[in-house]
Amino acid sequence: MKGVILVSNIRVTVDERGVDRSLRRFKRLCDSYGIVREYKTRQEYKKPSVKAKEKQEAAEKRRRKAQFKSYRSRTKI
Repeated sequence: MKGVILVSNIRVTVDERGVDRSLRRFKRLCDSYGIVREYKTRQEYKKPSVKAKEKQEAAEKRRRKAQFKSYRSRTKI
């Protein structure tokens, strides 16, 4: 199985508006390309069984949260 190779050329020019604005734009672009997420997943190896268990726990958490929200909306006056 081949891994996903993320290649992106993110370029941000710093103009007269300032470095802060360019830095915010750079961070936004990194988020949209998923660079930070990819970096975090590649930091350490997780066994497939651990990944599956985490995925199952996240799904259960989402179900409980949705159930709680629907319960709260029914009980409001």
